[in-house]
Amino acid sequence: SMPGPVVMMARTPQPTRSHKVSSSARLHARGRSSFRLASSCRALATGSGGLRAPSGSSLEESHEAEIHATVDVPLGDRTYPIYVGTNLLLSQTWTKHVKGKSAIVVTNETIAPLWLDQCVAALEEAGKDVATAILPDGEEFKTLETMNLIFDEALKKRLDRKTTMVALGGGVIGDVTGFAASCYQRGVEFVQVPTTTMALVDSSVGGKTAVNHALGKNMIGAFYQPQCVVADTTTLTTLPQRELVSGYAEAVKYGLIRDAPFFDWLEENVQALLDREPEAMAYLVERSCINKAEVVSQDEKEGGVRASLNLGHTFGHAIENGLGYGEWLHGEAVSAGMVMAADMSVRLGWIEPSILERTKALLEAFGTPTVPPKGRITVEQYKALMSVDKKADAGKIVLVLLKGELGNFVITSDFDPAVLDEVLADYA
Repeated sequence: SMPGPVVMMARTPQPTRSHKVSSSARLHARGRSSFRLASSCRALATGSGGLRAPSGSSLEESHEAEIHATVDVPLGDRTYPIYVGTNLLLSQTWTKHVKGKSAIVVTNETIAPLWLDQCVAALEEAGKDVATAILPDGEEFKTLETMNLIFDEALKKRLDRKTTMVALGGGVIGDVTGFAASCYQRGVEFVQVPTTTMALVDSSVGGKTAVNHALGKNMIGAFYQPQCVVADTTTLTTLPQRELVSGYAEAVKYGLIRDAPFFDWLEENVQALLDREPEAMAYLVERSCINKAEVVSQDEKEGGVRASLNLGHTFGHAIENGLGYGEWLHGEAVSAGMVMAADMSVRLGWIEPSILERTKALLEAFGTPTVPPKGRITVEQYKALMSVDKKADAGKIVLVLLKGELGNFVITSDFDPAVLDEVLADYA
């Protein structure tokens, strides 16, 4: 069995630094400070939908990279670090994990004007030849066709199997780039540089890569671990509020299934997180990554406990697919899906109603949906979509539900189907 993550959790979470921080805890991002200014001005000029320019302070003050914490994902000889900090993009913290001469940075049209220059600058400073692939933005582009655009670019640039793919973006970019890396010339290394809350707290860690299929979400993919994850919370300064909060739903999930003190902390820090206070953001990302790393190290390929990370996802994927990929953000669908799962757990008599109430209240405070849109998806559609699920067992719907005190779950198909019908009828 694998060792647990190096960073141990305190029982009562406080945003402190009482954990191992890598020995090179303060690194200097050298020069290049003009990059962020230039790229953020360009983003303002293009008026990318609802994006915020990086705040004044980040433009004028020093670009000293700071590592808040290093969390290891312990997978034997494939163990890799997650660097949680600020101003890491321009630093050489992560480029040492790019071993060959070349790299290809994969990003999307929204992120490119904001952060691509910095990412390329760091790689060039490390002496790499850098190619880029800029993909369209959105869940509806998480497809084999889009992935092929990465291969087009890599082959045009004659990138060999020593190249590294760098995923600069949210969950879609991370998933598509990771899957492309697993396939390109039978596998090249890749690095995750997440730029959304969703990707920072969840999807960038753990090596799940995939594209969607018309018949089901994430149905074509691979388990393929990165060389490192660069969790630079500075990237969240440009995130639209809707994207920011949709990722908070995945953090709530950790509290529900395994870390009750974190749930308490989230309830107490809603405003700080909505205001993007740096200390709170760093703690949110670190604590989420610790939880994810622990689960992944115990069960990398989802044979058991890792499926618990799918709380709300069976309902959520049905909502996403039923509405049409891209209409709701993944985190929004998971938010409503977790309420449905908690509600079902109450109806089965497995948890106290207070857990459902607290879950709804917390998600409402963050501003994510707690019910799917009415009248858009029928009970029959829900059931058809939920049975096309990677947890499904011989056609039986398998759900992650809550049972017992806050922080405990079950993964089961052994529930009264009438209760599922009742829940679906109430939410459809």
